[in-house]
Amino acid sequence: MKKLKVRFERDKTLSDIEIVVRANEENAQVKEIINSFLNKNDEKLTLLDKNGHACVVDEKEIVLLSANGKQVNITAKNGVYLAKQSLQSIEEILSHNFLRVSRFEIVNLKMVRKYDFTIGGTLRIEFENGMETWASRRYIPLIKERLSGEEGYLC
Repeated sequence: MKKLKVRFERDKTLSDIEIVVRANEENAQVKEIINSFLNKNDEKLTLLDKNGHACVVDEKEIVLLSANGKQVNITAKNGVYLAKQSLQSIEEILSHNFLRVSRFEIVNLKMVRKYDFTIGGTLRIEFENGMETWASRRYIPLIKERLSGEEGYLC
């Protein structure tokens, strides 16, 4: 991990905020810094715990989002929650760390332990907590394209 220097420069000619990331190469650390700025979103997920109480779960804790009819379940490290929003509207809020793997599921790439592309053309996804899911065949080309562009995701 390289040292990070941050400084403020006043420029009265700018009407918007401009952020420039300077480094000797565009590596994983640089991409993560850029994504952290691009993926900031003020919208919060309205989640319900098992007792029906509203709560906030940090996106970093989410493992998997899955839709079952109109119900959207969010599996996190510390339990399963119910979302009031649709899977599609939640997908718009989530950061770059999430990827749709089927019509009904979105995974947190940071929680994946292993991708297992089988000879039959299917994809098994194993998570750090031992859970697993399968990607839909029609999403596999999109998944491969996305993961091949992500440093360190495909082995």
